[in-house]
Amino acid sequence: MNNNPLLQPYDTAPFSQIKTEHFLPAITQLIEETKAQIDAINVNSEVPTFENTVEALEFCGYKLDRATSIFFNLNSAETNNEIQKLAQEISPMLTEFSNDILLNQELFEKIKAVYNLKETLQLSEEQRMLLDKKYKAFSRNGANLTEEKKTELRKIDAELSKLSLTFGENVLAETNKFELHITDEKDLSGLPEGVIEAAAQTAEEKGKDGWVFTLDYPSYVPFLTYADNRELRKKMAIAFGAKGFHNDELDNQQNVLQIATLRHKRANLLGYDSHAHFVLEERMAETPEKVKSFLNELLEKAKPAAQKEFDELTAFAKEFDGIDRLEKWDGAYYSEKLKQKLFNLDDEKLKPYFELKNVINGVFIVAERLFGLHFEEVENIDKYHVDVKTYEVKDDDGQLVAIFYADFHPRAGKRNGAWMTSYKPQQIKGETNYRPHISIVCNFTKPTASKPSLLTFNEVTTLFHEFGHALHGMLANTTYPSLSGTSVYWDFVELPSQILENWCYEKETLELFATHYKTGEMIPMEYIEKIKDSATFLEGMATLRQLSFGMLDMAWHGGDPSKVGNVKAFEVAAFEDTQLYPDVKENCMSTSFSHIFQGGYSAGYYSYKWAEVLDADAFALFKQEGIFNKKVADRFKGFVLSQGGTLDPMELYIKFRGQEPDPEALLKRAGLL
Repeated sequence: MNNNPLLQPYDTAPFSQIKTEHFLPAITQLIEETKAQIDAINVNSEVPTFENTVEALEFCGYKLDRATSIFFNLNSAETNNEIQKLAQEISPMLTEFSNDILLNQELFEKIKAVYNLKETLQLSEEQRMLLDKKYKAFSRNGANLTEEKKTELRKIDAELSKLSLTFGENVLAETNKFELHITDEKDLSGLPEGVIEAAAQTAEEKGKDGWVFTLDYPSYVPFLTYADNRELRKKMAIAFGAKGFHNDELDNQQNVLQIATLRHKRANLLGYDSHAHFVLEERMAETPEKVKSFLNELLEKAKPAAQKEFDELTAFAKEFDGIDRLEKWDGAYYSEKLKQKLFNLDDEKLKPYFELKNVINGVFIVAERLFGLHFEEVENIDKYHVDVKTYEVKDDDGQLVAIFYADFHPRAGKRNGAWMTSYKPQQIKGETNYRPHISIVCNFTKPTASKPSLLTFNEVTTLFHEFGHALHGMLANTTYPSLSGTSVYWDFVELPSQILENWCYEKETLELFATHYKTGEMIPMEYIEKIKDSATFLEGMATLRQLSFGMLDMAWHGGDPSKVGNVKAFEVAAFEDTQLYPDVKENCMSTSFSHIFQGGYSAGYYSYKWAEVLDADAFALFKQEGIFNKKVADRFKGFVLSQGGTLDPMELYIKFRGQEPDPEALLKRAGLL
């Protein structure tokens, strides 16, 4: 297949030329090519050095990495049955190949020989980090095991790669399968006009009369927030919470148990007490004990506030509607009503000021004012879907910094949520600094026949969040791809994304882009004040919710799950300390908790809160010096955004901030002190 576009030289991903049948032969061939590159390191008879061993290994498999990143990104953002089937074949192949490298004794001996000399070698900080990481990649992943145990490890890894794919496929299928079809107009009571129009459009696309609501966030969230019909809210909430929990062919209970148990077995095999012990060794948090005490400390501070807020919300619902017991499908609805009462502010008032096009422009202006970046939309870059927007990103001197892809709206082949990813890593080889190709994928409210895409304030902060990750990728400036951009400790990776959300609450920022989509008038000052005032509304409950997810994650990964017989019962026990609402027997979070069973957040969900401590402390400096202060922005860019994983994250943070982060900053900002 010589005309296979994945085997030809290309700079930007050649999406329009790629057919599904190109992936398997290309990846198979590129695995063989990479094996040959590794064999060349192994047969080299010279004494192992940093250059001929560690650096040579780092630059192996570049073409393979690019082809697989295209494949797996499509499997998340634009998948279909063929791609999903192919993923089940390709994923174990890649796991097997990765193990071929990490369990290659000859290669490990060479790396070990260099590692043992590291004190005598004249290495830069980045080179030392690379050597350390390469050595640990082998030693932590089985290089020191007996042959028999290596075989067992391979088997576990192959099974895990298939199980997490199946888990994700089931969640996507469950999301796509459910629809709430409404034919009686009175059932739309309370819903904003734009939401009703979008539901009519969905119904029309599905060839139905009336209105169709789905489990995609832009449809589901407004329904739960505004629909007056409590029974229908209940129906939607139960459907959303029961994904993968129906004891049918899309059930994920066994997948959850198998994934958790296999991860535990794998950790034991490698000499660790649990999967969390294994994972956290390479995180800022270091140990499960430290994570648990961090979560419990926040719980202690947040729980009284959360309980008080919940009691107030319950009393409000009783007074407002005579509701005796607040259920999960009531939370968003009465929170919104209470928020309107207290602040006279709701998303429907704000949305006209947050046209997607303007918000994108706003986030670009923020990047320009802080980091000197300029975004130009271009049409000559190949894309995988007509919805995708493509940009060239340049610096003040007109030099290319990155290529940027943005994909904003839900569709059937795209998983829910929002994420940032990359199609080409940044690296320096010889004299050339190869610039990265970065993408963000979101699921925002679609435009309708009468309105452009108007975002909720929550969607605005989501866009800023993902764009913060994108900046981390775009501004990368390191020699080695495996230390570049977002290749940092997982509990540090959320700092650039979470800190950028802070700008959404600032008058100086909102004045740059929040203009009415029809009249062009600036967002009223009173709205800006209300956005700020309401920022900590029900923050205790929101904190408790995040802590509950972190605790569920640690429950699955911090001990031996092999004795767990019932996923639901285990989950209820894990939620005990954080539970406010009555349990819903039909629902189970674990069976659709994609962050930990499909994404990379296993034993790492706590990192959102951990990074919030960093971001609150870091933003306090911007607040002190000015949110567009060039000096502070240059330090943040120089020490955090461009350095990737070249230094220990706490060292990078201290270089930027001049001190370790102060946890009080988060509690202050959240109004919990």
